Amino acid sequence: MVYCVVPRALADELYPSLVEHYAGDENVTVIVDRREFDRRRRNRTAGAASPEEAAAKAASTRRVVRDRRRARVPGDLLPLAQVG
Repeated sequence: MVYCVVPRALADELYPSLVEHYAGDENVTVIVDRREFDRRRRNRTAGAASPEEAAAKAASTRRVVRDRRRARVPGDLLPLAQVG
């Protein structure tokens, strides 16, 4: 299934012509974007008075990526046994 997403601002002019254009293709569905705001940008600068405060807030709420591999044992390796 392929979705042809039409922005709301252009829906009146584009939607009918796109529906007519893709009428014979059952794999394409034309839809109008109904979102009123971008979820990812909504809280990006909320409550910050300056760009510096917004940057500080973003830095404090960033995702922490940790290395999950086992920690290495500190020190030197033992000498290998010799086969005689």
